[in-house]
Formats: sequence, C-alpha cells, structure tokens
Amino acid sequence: MALTFIFVVYACTQPPLETPANAKAIFIIVDGIPADVIENTSTPHIDEISEIGGYTRAFTGGEKGGDTESPTISAVGYMNLITGTWANKHNVWDNKVEQPNYKYWDIFRIARSQRPSLHTALFSTWEDNRTKLIGNGLPQAGGDKLSYAFDGFENNTDRFPHDEQHSHIRKIDDLVAAEAAHYITTQAPDLSWLYLEYTDSVAHGLGDSPRFIEEVQTADDRVGMVWEAIKFRQKNYNEDWLIVVTTDHGRDAETGKGHGSQSERERTIWVSTNSNRLNSQFGKNTAIVDILPSIVTHLDLTIPQEVEAQLDGISFIGER
Repeated sequence: MALTFIFVVYACTQPPLETPANAKAIFIIVDGIPADVIENTSTPHIDEISEIGGYTRAFTGGEKGGDTESPTISAVGYMNLITGTWANKHNVWDNKVEQPNYKYWDIFRIARSQRPSLHTALFSTWEDNRTKLIGNGLPQAGGDKLSYAFDGFENNTDRFPHDEQHSHIRKIDDLVAAEAAHYITTQAPDLSWLYLEYTDSVAHGLGDSPRFIEEVQTADDRVGMVWEAIKFRQKNYNEDWLIVVTTDHGRDAETGKGHGSQSERERTIWVSTNSNRLNSQFGKNTAIVDILPSIVTHLDLTIPQEVEAQLDGISFIGER
C-alpha cells in the first residue's frame, strides 16, 4: 500500500539556506526482515538509497559460540546498534531490558557529550527504546539526550485499540513514519532514530507468507517518506545527510515465525545506506555494531577514549 506525504506549507515556502553543507544522520530499524526477503521483494525506496551508496548483507548475534554471542532478539539488536557493542557488554539479553549496562554509551549520549547543542530525535513504535534502551533522563544513562521524542502510542488503547492481529502496530508505524518525514522536513534534526515494528508482528503470526511480503513493501513506502524528506532538505538547505536502513534480526528457516537463536538466517541481516564514502568494512564482515561508529564518522564526532576503547564495531565510512 503506497503511502503519501504532503510537505507542510512552512517547509516548502522557506528559502534555501546559504550556508556550507552540514552533516545530519538518521538510522531506521525495520523489524525482523531477513536478508533473503529484502533481496527478493520489490523495495524501490530502499533500492534507491542503496544505488547511491551501497547495500550489503551483515550479521547480528555476535560471535557464534564466543563471548560476544548475543540472542537474535529485537531489543538486543537495537542495543547492539545504538551502543556499538554486543550483549556481554550492554547486558540486554531479551525484550524485558531488565538491567542494561549504561557504562557502554549509546549514540545519543556520545553526540550530546560532544556537542550539547545537537538536535536529536526519536520516532518509535515501541516506547522502551527511549525509556529503557536509551534510558533518556536517567542520570546513569547520561540524562536527557533527546531534543524530541514521538513514541508511546502503543499505550493509548483508546486511540489504538489492540487486537490479535496487532493492527494497532501497523497504524502506529504509519503515524511515526509520517511524523519523522514531517519533522525532518521542517526541523532537520542532526541525529534521528526511526523504529518500525509491524513487519515483525506479521511474521510472528504468519511467517514466510504473501502478507509478510506485502508488509515489507509497505515498510519500504514508509522509508520512502523519510527519504523524500531528506532529498528535500539536501536540495534546498545544503545539508549532508546520511541514512542507514537496517533490521535487527532475521527469522528461523523452517517457518519464518521465530527468531532468537543462532541459525544463519536468524543472524543474517542487511544494511542499506546512501553514503558515498564506504570503505572495505562495508561488505562481507559488516555487523550491526558497525553502524554506530559509521554515524559518528559521518557526523565528525569524537568518542571519548574510554568509550571508544570498548566498542565492538568498526566504521564502514571514511578511511580505515
């Protein structure tokens, strides 16, 4: 189902800024889409992003059988990405997120510590991304790190009644994607995270199925809304945007309904980006933990030495 987005009048009538290009970044997690599915589904918006920069298979789950082995579970995958470390460090092992180790800084904490004036934003179909994983507002997690957050709608059962098909999640994905596109168009935050959940919900219920493919295509439409907003900003405001689109885990090979273990399909994810500065880390050995240092490179941030020393990821952008 194609989604449409009309840019607000304010954004369209403002004159372009006559300033040097400045770096902006957004990463998008589209939940639970294995690499074989994204590669065999029509996703023109993600494809357009990849054609400018690149596409690669990647992995999550850490080193199979090693100290860094991490469950291929959603919250674990998100934390792998936003901290650039595996579960043995960040201590998130399931979706309960009971005792995260905030010693390992997330990308928003790094950004704010480096440049307190940076405009940061989160658009999410799962509130725990803000309250538990980022730990926004918690002193032990670095305090307030988000300038703007658009989330928590899954808790509003009057506006989004719950049902067995989780159709409320589909509607919330539509809402947060539209807000991300609108907010980027009008406010252009320096660092943003968009999280979309419904593809995982459908797969848990129906597994590998025509409906799952349809929802992957709809997710691509949502990504396309944000991509159009970015292209608008680049054309009219001389901004240097990085977009990274990825997923948090694959699915089991038998039915496509499950995940969490260390099978090849569950561990195999993918990364699409518009960056034209990709290095040799982008390819065969790319991992989900490489996304944080890559965003840091694009934004030209300096990671505190004691934080950088603990990273498991390697930037796939810039010189190596």
